[in-house]
Amino acid sequence: MTQPFGTTISSSGVAELIFDCPPVNAFDSHTQFAIAQEIEALGLNPDVRVIIIAAVGKGFCAGIDVKEVAEDGSKILDVNYGNYDTFAAVHRNPKPVIVAVHGYVLGGGIGICGAADIIVAASDATFGVPEVDRGGMGMGAHLERMFPVQKVRHMYFTGEFIDAAEAYRLGAVEMVVERDELLACAREIAEKIAAKSPAMIRIAKRSLNGVEDGNLEDKYRWEQGFTFEAYLTTDSQEARDAFVDKRDPNFKA
Repeated sequence: MTQPFGTTISSSGVAELIFDCPPVNAFDSHTQFAIAQEIEALGLNPDVRVIIIAAVGKGFCAGIDVKEVAEDGSKILDVNYGNYDTFAAVHRNPKPVIVAVHGYVLGGGIGICGAADIIVAASDATFGVPEVDRGGMGMGAHLERMFPVQKVRHMYFTGEFIDAAEAYRLGAVEMVVERDELLACAREIAEKIAAKSPAMIRIAKRSLNGVEDGNLEDKYRWEQGFTFEAYLTTDSQEARDAFVDKRDPNFKA
């Protein structure tokens, strides 16, 4: 099995955490906890000034491993904790976090982007929240850090994706580049930040987090309560089973 992620740190203090979990960079709860711990460790590492999160493969991140919770609904507890810890590790990290995305950005991938400080995207990136179609909830709070409220609701209710160009138009993405330029773009931004005073950047991030509207982690915890509620319905299990079986769901009236 391929190592699900790897980390490198440059001499200038730019850490790169790269997802590599074939086929779609979807993570089980065990891996999610490990990712959260790695991001927290990078934030505490005195040699790190900026963190880049990127991925190899078809897309950035497809979120949770739906098969894990389809087989055992009680796993939603671990999945929720793993997601919460990962997103909080990004948002509350004392170091700036730049996310470089390509291909599909779904579910937990949205959570990571919504928790980040800066997003750069390849031109092939698409953003979506198919939570309703998978029998769950979540990512609304993080999506609202990226897009306007009505756009979030349209994406959430329909499950429709938006592309990188539209994400840029709406202000979520700092820059859109070709796929082969993506990591270089993220590194260029990271180097500019890494050259500044670490103390000033650390204070700036705490200040900016403090003036945001509401508490991101509290809002996401509120959403997770509705994920538990959703999992109590038969439609939620049917949605997950249909996804795993690659068929249309059969919801009872």
